[in-house]
Amino acid sequence: MRVFVTGASGGIGSAVVPELLAAGHEVLALARSESSAKAVTAAGATPLSGSLTDPASLRAGAAEADGVIHLAFGNDFTDFDRCVAEEALAVEAFGDALKGTGKPLVIASGTPAVPGRASTEEDQGPLEGPASGRFRNAQAALALAAQDVRSGVVRLPRSVHDEGGPYGFAGFLIRAARQTGVSGYVGDGAQRWPAVHRKDAARLFRLVLEQGEPGTVAHAVGDEGDSMLTIAGTIAAELGLETKAVPAEGFGFLGTIFGFDQPSTATLTRERFGWEPTHPSLLADLAAGNYPA
Repeated sequence: MRVFVTGASGGIGSAVVPELLAAGHEVLALARSESSAKAVTAAGATPLSGSLTDPASLRAGAAEADGVIHLAFGNDFTDFDRCVAEEALAVEAFGDALKGTGKPLVIASGTPAVPGRASTEEDQGPLEGPASGRFRNAQAALALAAQDVRSGVVRLPRSVHDEGGPYGFAGFLIRAARQTGVSGYVGDGAQRWPAVHRKDAARLFRLVLEQGEPGTVAHAVGDEGDSMLTIAGTIAAELGLETKAVPAEGFGFLGTIFGFDQPSTATLTRERFGWEPTHPSLLADLAAGNYPA
């Protein structure tokens, strides 16, 4: 299968591309800069010049491929609405190119928070409030199943991690700890965050691309939920800092989200796809240190 991948040189995409290649697929990768083109070429993919703000390039990539994995997202939390709007345009462009083809479109989203319990694949994400825009975009992608697109959403937990690489939400705690000299947590720190190793997540994206039914929702959850206090304490031990409660606003846009208890499970995903995480947990990777600069 020839797969068009956006975000191929990013934290998750750089694991998805080798996963696809190792399984015998070809990869056509969106590249918005010369450095991105060089990175994806070095990884074994073929670059296609374009960006999320250039729908024509997205339609062209999808038309040249047998399926699409959409991972690119701005992650500019100072202008989150713009990032959501760009993603919405990308989903629309892929829908235009893929409708009526039966080809797969797999996009990334996040696991929802459900009061009082761990969320499952059957729970719908909030369509209003902080970060709701991404859930609306995911719903738009899933709705393409009615137009003969084999659409699927892989929901990622709060921390997608790899020793020496990205740490998701935990990465914000690492940066804040280095800047302030305190490894902070919000409230009493009892709120739980799910996590997954990025190589385990990459394998699930491939499985959903290959096997997912139209309208599939999968959870890439390795660890159901580590408390924010435990995460902050693990970071503090590695950096030699004090662990301390800090105001939510100290984390900016994400502060409110940090305060929610948001564990999640992947029971249905494991049953449907035979997916089992095999790489280290978030706490193991944090305890190993080697944090990126």
